[in-house]
Amino acid sequence: MLELYGQIEEAVAAIRKKWSGRPHAGIILGTGLGGLAGEIEIEAEFNYESIPHFPLSTAIGHRGRLLCGKLEGVPVAAMEGRLHMYEGYSLKQVTLPVRIMKALGADLLIVSNACGGMNPYFRCGDIMVIDDHINLLGDNPLIGVNDDRLGERFPDMSAPYTPDLIERAMTIARRENIVAHKGVFVAVAGPNLETRAEYRFLRQIGADAVGMSTVPEVIVAVHSRMRVIGFSIVTDMCLPDALKPANVQEIIAIANAAEPNLRKLVKGVLREERVANSE
Repeated sequence: MLELYGQIEEAVAAIRKKWSGRPHAGIILGTGLGGLAGEIEIEAEFNYESIPHFPLSTAIGHRGRLLCGKLEGVPVAAMEGRLHMYEGYSLKQVTLPVRIMKALGADLLIVSNACGGMNPYFRCGDIMVIDDHINLLGDNPLIGVNDDRLGERFPDMSAPYTPDLIERAMTIARRENIVAHKGVFVAVAGPNLETRAEYRFLRQIGADAVGMSTVPEVIVAVHSRMRVIGFSIVTDMCLPDALKPANVQEIIAIANAAEPNLRKLVKGVLREERVANSE
């Protein structure tokens, strides 16, 4: 981890040449969820390849831009497209953008993803507000010599997703008549989807939804002492006794259809964040 500090400084210096703002929130937009980018009052934008040490996004539906500006009057830095372990990146590379957003000034991380639903009470298009997670990636972005400038050696994970932000999101969902559940997200490496036996196992260990992202970024956000709120859009149902072959285009289409509701939740969280900070 000792090489990260210099990489972060170089990336921040490059961004500062075009943008002097200090983001209050960092936002990571997952598969099919880039529509929120259109709501940002953009002050500067960067293709990932223009930022030193920033990995390129190769996943379907991920544009690969860092957008800096304001959303609901709150300064933000938003990733339009995330990075994944299955693209061949180490988890330190996957999570480097979170550390860069922290170094720019972000105190809050808002992360979103498309996921497979394993809770039989879920339906495609529902939103799950992440209450907790399980890391089954087989790796951890904090492995290695710890750099105390970035965070403590053994960060506490008793509440990685900030409880008051979870309740704020659920309140907004009820107010906006959005179907939202609290639940546990499990991260697996991918890129293949799971077998019926694997879905049974994941459900039995306590997971409500499964995906290939989010958990590494949240671990690093906690290590960086950031508050976190996470959202999953259920894009396919993974019930082992009624399993159908997955269709990536259908998954993206469902994510796109549900994105307006996610947009309302994210904007609502930021709106109340702005109000809370002005009091």
